Formats: sequence, C-alpha cells, structure tokens
Amino acid sequence: MNARTHWWKNAKLYELYVDAFAGTFAGLAEHLPYFTQLGVNCLHILPHYPSPMIDDGYDVADYRSVRSELGTIEDCIQCIEEAHRCGIRVIIDFVLNHTSDQHPWFLEARRSRDNPKRDFYLWSESGTGLAGAVNAFPDIKSQNWIPNPATGDYYFATFYPRQPDLNWDTLRVFEAMLANMEFWAARGVDGFRLDAASHLIKREGTTSKGLPETHQLLKRIRRRLETTYPDVILLAEAVQDIESSKEYFGAGDECHMVYNFPLMAHLWLALCDGSRSSLDATLARSSGIPESCQWATFLRTHDAITLGTLSSDQRHRLIDFIDPKHEYLFNNGEETCMRIASALRGNTERILEAIDLLYGVPGAPIMYYGDEIGMQNIPVRNLELNARRYVRGPFDWNIANAQLKDPASLLNRVSQIIKGA
Repeated sequence: MNARTHWWKNAKLYELYVDAFAGTFAGLAEHLPYFTQLGVNCLHILPHYPSPMIDDGYDVADYRSVRSELGTIEDCIQCIEEAHRCGIRVIIDFVLNHTSDQHPWFLEARRSRDNPKRDFYLWSESGTGLAGAVNAFPDIKSQNWIPNPATGDYYFATFYPRQPDLNWDTLRVFEAMLANMEFWAARGVDGFRLDAASHLIKREGTTSKGLPETHQLLKRIRRRLETTYPDVILLAEAVQDIESSKEYFGAGDECHMVYNFPLMAHLWLALCDGSRSSLDATLARSSGIPESCQWATFLRTHDAITLGTLSSDQRHRLIDFIDPKHEYLFNNGEETCMRIASALRGNTERILEAIDLLYGVPGAPIMYYGDEIGMQNIPVRNLELNARRYVRGPFDWNIANAQLKDPASLLNRVSQIIKGA
C-alpha cells in the first residue's frame, strides 16, 4: 500500500455512509471482505464527523473526531488500517466550503463583532452583496445572507442556513483547515473528497463559482499536502461543464481526480434514448486531461442526479424517464433523487445494462452502496424538502447475504462486471 504509484487511475470506488452500511466503524471493518468479493479497491466514506446532522453530516462541528454513534476515532483508524491490509484504499469527505453553525469557530464568531474568529466567516451589515453568487438550495432559502441576531448583521451560507461559509481569503482559515487535513492524512487516509470545491472563493460581480482564485487555492492545498503526503489524493466535486471541470486538474498540479458530472448525465441519456451519440461526444470532450489525473465516473452518488449541464429539454425529458411520477424532485424540480433500481423500475437486466455502461467508459467508476443489490428509494412518507434522504437508507444485509449465495444474482453479476472492467 506504500508504493508510490498513480493508484487512483485504477481505482474502483464504493461510496457509503458508515452508519447506513455497517452501523459503526468496527462493523465496517468486519465487512471488508464484502468489498474484495465485489471487486472494489477504494472506499469513499461519507462524512463521519460530529455534526448536528442538518445536512447528513456535511455540517461539520469537529473536523478531528468521529460521531459517537459510529464508534471512536481509534475504531476509525483501526478500520483504515484493516482496509489497507485488505488492499483497499480509503478516502474521506472533507467539507472545505463551510462548517456547521455549531462548530466552535462559528460559535465564537457569531457572539461579537470583535471576536478573534470573526474573520473565519463572511459577514454583511445589510444582507446584500455577492448578489450573483450561487444559492445552492433555492427551495430551502430565498437568499444566502442569514441574520445573526447577536451582532445585528448577516453571515453568508451557500447551502443550508446553518452551514456558514468559511472565508478562505483569511490565511488563518487556510492554516487551520490544512492542519485538519494533515491530521487525517497522518492517520492513514488515502485521499479527500473536496465537497463543493468550486465555491470556495467569493467575489462581487461573479457567480463565485470556479473562480481563478479558487483554482489557485486548490493548488496551494495540493502543494502543502504533497510535501509530506505525496500519495494522498484530492477528488474535486465541481458541478460544471466539461471544459470548466477539466480546470480542476490544473496542469496535473491541482486535483488528482474530478467528478465527471456531464458524463453522468449523458450516461443516463443513453439509457433513456437507447443511443450513445451524446455519450460518445461527451467522452470525446472528456479526453485530454493530464496523464497523472483521472475522472471519477458514476451514475449516481448520495446526492440528487444533477442535470444542470444538460439543456432544459434534455433535463426535463430525463427527469420524466427517471422519476415519472415526480415523487423525488429536488432543487425546484431541476434534479431528482433516484437509486438506479428505482429509476429502472427494478428491471434486473436494465440495471445490469446501466452498470455495464458505467464500467465500460474510461475513468474510475463509483458504486453507490446498495445499488449492486438493487436497493430502491425509501418510500415517500411525508413532505421532505431534502429528497436526497430517500436514497440514503440502510443497507439491506438480508438481501446482500442471500445474493452472495446465488451465482446468478444481481450482486454476483455486478461483481463480474466490476472485476472485468
């Protein structure tokens, strides 16, 4: 596991919530043989940090610990070590753009205007400014400036109101966050998924998305980590078009991996239309990245199926195909939250077609936990603004164990696809 290779170029990832998949880190360690049997060689562990769980862990209250219900930090480290002994790499989510409003930094910053942590976040007297910045959740909040009664002003939040954005123009934020990353690198993690990587730097008169200053910042992060942890990788989440997404690779000096969101959308279009024309065109546009870099390819993750890189007609046609009853819409109906098996009505052959399509394109493919056994969405039980939670249900070990014993099961046929890729 210590050999200096571009291991991420041949990664086959499996994305999971520890609690949903195995209960605890100790439980996850016990299930490591499952991943070997499936054929994956890298785990992406979704946020495991202490959190109020407003956004299922993406509201981090402590970057250097583990939620108590998942076990201890020692359990986490032991799980990572066990994974390495099995030949499995481990990357963890790292939330760069914002913290929880319960993080000690923000609890200090919101108390008074002269608090030493004040400049860790973004503030406004009037709740105006940065008017062009992306509001990631327009169906949840009308604007990004959130009132702070204690100081009579407003803080900036791109995502949930209780996720205040960090001020990356402050050197102390850079140093504090890099120290947090180094903390986990020292404990054996092989990489970081950089959540909302495109939003880090804000500037007036822009969308504050994918700015040149953000790319400069990501390169600084890469340089800093590389000095001590040269094999620890950065995986950028940036929902942008192909050319803009390629910028997160830099000249091989920025992120090692980047999610290919446009390719995901065209994989679904190919399944919808029965034609590869737009998929092949997208694959052609995806070529030409630095030799040391790799796309992360996927059909879905823990989030909504994001279709913002498609035309309006393509987007709505695809939503009608994936979610014909419009039960799981998100983001004002511009996205939908569907597991593969739900989108394909539980049709085993179509599920296999979808997975075979994914593992047949260049890149490092991601399997979202449960898709390999045909798990479906949690049924709609009440009005839930965060429809993404319907694809974050508990892993069904009864189904998995039954399928493991059946050579003709979906799970074993998926395993053949993964191992043959």
